Amino acid sequence: MMDQFETILSHFRQYIKVSEELEQDLRSKLVYKASHKGDIIQYAEKVCTKSYFIIKGLTRTYYLKDGVEISEYFSCESEWVNSPKSFIERTTDIYSIDCLENTEAFCIDVNDLVYLFNDYPEMERYARLSMGSVFGHLMERITSLRFTSAKEKYDHFIKVYHDIHHRIPLGMVASYLGITQSTLSRLRAGK
Repeated sequence: MMDQFETILSHFRQYIKVSEELEQDLRSKLVYKASHKGDIIQYAEKVCTKSYFIIKGLTRTYYLKDGVEISEYFSCESEWVNSPKSFIERTTDIYSIDCLENTEAFCIDVNDLVYLFNDYPEMERYARLSMGSVFGHLMERITSLRFTSAKEKYDHFIKVYHDIHHRIPLGMVASYLGITQSTLSRLRAGK
């Protein structure tokens, strides 16, 4: 588990200087969690109280519409995953998060994160800097969904998820893109 903790420390160090005190608090607040493929780590209609930093594996954030799972986004190594609205507002929402692969992560409770933000100003800097890329991705996704063809949506998906697209089941990719699986198959075949 020591190697895994070094992974998350390296991640933080990309954005901020990690003092000895902050490192000790991170060690005491971050809890290692191993989940199996198919495990649900966040259920819809439950308040999201934990955020997960993925060391190894792949998760999907999704919701149900008329009994059909709609994939909203995917998270993999060196990324955080939670149900953002629920986590920030401490309210229930529509999103569930499941593991598409066996997944190793460090999780932190929202109250421990608030403590770190209050006691370490550099943690707020970390959040601001690391979240910038997430917001950029979400804005691109909204534009892609609203203003592009199925092929352009698929091309954007491949660009955004270039490292992991081959690890995601095609039905989930189709629901993420808002197209049918047969349309996705035609796009992948270049027809």
